[in-house]
Amino acid sequence: MGTGKHGITPLAAVVGGLLAGTMGTACLDAVNYLRYRRTGGKDSPLAWEFPKVENWDQAPDPGQVGKRLIEGFTQRELPDRWAGPVSTVMHWSYGTGWGAVYGILAGSTRRPTPLYGLALGPVVWISGYVLLPEGGLYKPIWDYDAKTLAGDLSAHLGYGTGTGATFWLITKIWR
Repeated sequence: MGTGKHGITPLAAVVGGLLAGTMGTACLDAVNYLRYRRTGGKDSPLAWEFPKVENWDQAPDPGQVGKRLIEGFTQRELPDRWAGPVSTVMHWSYGTGWGAVYGILAGSTRRPTPLYGLALGPVVWISGYVLLPEGGLYKPIWDYDAKTLAGDLSAHLGYGTGTGATFWLITKIWR
């Protein structure tokens, strides 16, 4: 699947990045789930990953972004029954989308290394604190306490590490 100089084709870099981003999202969720369990949470991993979201007021930020995108495009209000599915799809789409970007960038290097993922996590983390306040979904970053920011950053480091390691493994297999 190589192109000679870089080892993988652009399409393989995107596909590998999507797969790696999926694994990275699973790593981010694993970090958050373990933190949830350590603080007394009792839900199973499946129940925690796919919580019952009754209406848009309960929808997490990825769902809110998805609602705005869909409603802006269709010019129709989304019913409450879509709050849960849209939230889940947006969360996983965001992680896999960043994985595709990562795949393009890391796949353009001579030898992708899992260490590149260490930079990805903070980039994804800070992008949320830059973009989401503009949409009124987050407060400005300086309004959050250090513990909240550190916890969120650690989960994103898990995302970057998982994405970087998975992409590296994929490129090793495909070469």
